[in-house]
Amino acid sequence: MTHPFAVQAGEGPTVATPTGDQVTIKAGTKATNGSMTVLEFTMGPKQGPALHTHLREDELWYVIDGEFRFKAGDAMLQASTGGFAFGPRGVPHCFQNIGETPGRLLVITTPSGLERFFEQGAEVLVSEPVDPEALAQLGHANWLDFVGPPLQFSDPL
Repeated sequence: MTHPFAVQAGEGPTVATPTGDQVTIKAGTKATNGSMTVLEFTMGPKQGPALHTHLREDELWYVIDGEFRFKAGDAMLQASTGGFAFGPRGVPHCFQNIGETPGRLLVITTPSGLERFFEQGAEVLVSEPVDPEALAQLGHANWLDFVGPPLQFSDPL
């Protein structure tokens, strides 16, 4: 049974992402009984993940602070503070902080499980730059396929 809970600003385990940014796990599988994962990203200017596909999760991106662009399939979307975008499972997608300062992005996936990718990544993706083969293996273990480069390389500003 799932119990009500609240998570305050600054709370939740924080780990490094494969891009060298930070993600705070606000809610995961155990807390939501498998219904969703809630992650808060702090991303440097022009940063963002490689193009990837979630095989089992839908993903909502809510911009807490900053300006982001989102590629989902053939669509290029943009949202600023207070806006959001959506990427359905099975559609290759990525996003990028297009601002000049660090941005904050709330990511909600359903069902839950995406937090495991970041928890495990903090343990195994320790080299700089991240080994692409290790990233691909970690992705496969967590129902993610990396299928292309980050927006900063595929679609430079």
